Amino acid sequence: MSHTVRAHPLWRPHHEPPEDLSPRNQARARALGLTSATGLVIGSIIGTGVFTMPAVLAAAGTSSLLVLAAVALGAMVLAVLFGQLTRRVPNADGGLYAYARYEFGDFAGYLTGWCYWVQCWAGNAAIVASWVFYVDALFGWHPSGLGNWGIALTGLWIPALVNLAGVHQMAWFQNVTVVLKFLPLLFVGVVGWFFVSSGHFGAFNATGGSLYSAIGIAAGVALFSFIGVEVAAITAKRVKDPKKNVGRASLLGTGASAIVYLLVSAAVMGLVPHHALVNNGAPFVNAFETIFTGGAWAGKLVAALAVVSGIGALNGWTLVTTEVARAAAQDGLFPEPFNWTDRKGTAWFGVLTAAILPSLLMLWSYTTKTGLTVFTELVALTVVTVAIPYLFSATAQLTYLLSRRRRVQGWLLARDLTIAGAAAAFSMWVTFAAGYAAVYEALIIVLLGVILYAFLKAHRERLGQVPAPRESAEFGGAR
Repeated sequence: MSHTVRAHPLWRPHHEPPEDLSPRNQARARALGLTSATGLVIGSIIGTGVFTMPAVLAAAGTSSLLVLAAVALGAMVLAVLFGQLTRRVPNADGGLYAYARYEFGDFAGYLTGWCYWVQCWAGNAAIVASWVFYVDALFGWHPSGLGNWGIALTGLWIPALVNLAGVHQMAWFQNVTVVLKFLPLLFVGVVGWFFVSSGHFGAFNATGGSLYSAIGIAAGVALFSFIGVEVAAITAKRVKDPKKNVGRASLLGTGASAIVYLLVSAAVMGLVPHHALVNNGAPFVNAFETIFTGGAWAGKLVAALAVVSGIGALNGWTLVTTEVARAAAQDGLFPEPFNWTDRKGTAWFGVLTAAILPSLLMLWSYTTKTGLTVFTELVALTVVTVAIPYLFSATAQLTYLLSRRRRVQGWLLARDLTIAGAAAAFSMWVTFAAGYAAVYEALIIVLLGVILYAFLKAHRERLGQVPAPRESAEFGGAR
């Protein structure tokens, strides 16, 4: 039986980089220079999770600061890797998704896009879990699990409504929330050090167990805090001279974020006594109250700033979640509803899904867990699902280098192999450090994605968008 197959835009020799992966990209101008792209990376990396991170790090002990520094180095290796990949495929739509699809084919591209999409909405659940702590601190609430779920729904659905209304196109909204987020961070990271007490720092290993367990606790939240290093690569179509600026912006943005994280986390550990910091969902409230002794207003102020900035972070990541799914749907590698748009061009189905899924995840979390555990376990799930796309990117570069498709010799080859190998090892390590429960949950999600791909592949075959495998009498395909 023969099949008539229509040409597909990605059917090209592997050595020829795709110049345009979707019609939507043809209308995009390269509007982001190096400064804007760097700001985009910093704004994406430093989210609401930083306002809860010091409490999680404190539970591991001061060794967590070394882990944070090590993860920062790993993130910078990833930044260099994404720059190298963008130089090879400068016009790729979707970054990590496009690299995997270009190097390994549709299934790898789909699996990478699926995992990154999952980490986006699971990450939104983690962000809103941190956000709820500051809402509670702002209003002095101490609700039950379902009460916190109601608050979380507010944090998830306001950004969804903003995206549906098209307000996300108004740059001032995001800019204001970014400024409000940085004000308390810069204040604590600079002024806070004048009020630090060495007696507040906990033990090097505060877990009561092995040092490795302390490293595992710190590694998860540390990597979660650096998710966003890839956004310049994902938006490469909008970056001026992406071959140069994507790598530079990723590296500069990651390095600047690392400095802020280390200064702020260490300062908060020195401002708040260790016993008061562990399991504290809103540590910045205590930090500000230490600086402004007797001023309860200071804690309320920083809580309010964290609440407003959290809405901004959720607004941005709701958009990212929507766009990742839409990019794959346009290539036939996600269900078609994710490509449905309204009159304003908003992918409304993707926006609703980006709010519904974390809402359900938060319901499950708040009915099975309490306190800071809700945040830390969501973080672990997000870390594993994002480590998979990172690993695909690293192995895509390894394949290119080892295939000798381009002649790279001497120390240049050794350098690039070291970067790709270190990125792959780093992705594997953070997956292992996330813990068995997170890996188990992530595996279930990946396998569900494989089942969905079966339906998508069959549908594309019926439409003649991809060729069907050649059947052979040896395998019973012909009679």
